[in-house]
Amino acid sequence: MAIAFVKFLKYYILKYYMRRKKLNAILEGLIKAFWLIISFDREIYSIMFLTLKVSGIAVAIGTLIGIPIGAAIGLKDFFGKHFLISIINTLMGLPPVVVGLFVYLLFSYSGPFGPLQLLYTPTAMSIAQLIMAIPIVIGITVSSVSSVDKSIRDKALSLGATKIQLMITILKEAKIGLLTAVIAAFGGAISEVGAVMIVGGNIRWATRVLTTAIVIETELGKFDVAIALGIILLLLAFIVNWILTQMQWRGLRR
Repeated sequence: MAIAFVKFLKYYILKYYMRRKKLNAILEGLIKAFWLIISFDREIYSIMFLTLKVSGIAVAIGTLIGIPIGAAIGLKDFFGKHFLISIINTLMGLPPVVVGLFVYLLFSYSGPFGPLQLLYTPTAMSIAQLIMAIPIVIGITVSSVSSVDKSIRDKALSLGATKIQLMITILKEAKIGLLTAVIAAFGGAISEVGAVMIVGGNIRWATRVLTTAIVIETELGKFDVAIALGIILLLLAFIVNWILTQMQWRGLRR
């Protein structure tokens, strides 16, 4: 009985110690994140700006490509439309490592685009994120456009609207859904690690972004720095998503 009690007590003491240790690591990470931000650490800010640049370019191009394609698919009725939408929905869940491998093979020295020498550059990282962002934008755009009331289309056509004018009218009505597409694409891009690690190489001062920096710091056992970088990543994602959400709410009020 006494031995069982000692084991029981030992288990809960160890559990309490481990929990406290985890809390201390999180607290240290919070303090470290705050210090890295206010101290204007050159490397951290370089990583932050590169993260925003790579993801921002990918989402911006993905939006310009994805919205018109999604609108065209959503507005037109054609043979195989449901099959095409199923393919798009499947591509929305593309495994990042598969995308990274595909881009790597395209831009490797023996690949078709090897002479461009884009492998292990921010451009290759943006291309990988772009491939992942486009299906998300197209898929949500198709859903948003398809949900617009048909009476609006009929009214626009009755007033003599051209195909382009009709598309613009529908997109205005579906603008909340379009912003949702951008938010979802950005969230997927900025949090991506597998693809950018493969095509970027996680090179310090060149292709290291927040997600890959978290991986390397964790492997080195610097958990406080890894937690700090994770907190900074969450803050960046929150700020951008907050701005986009505010735009979304303004659209709802109009």
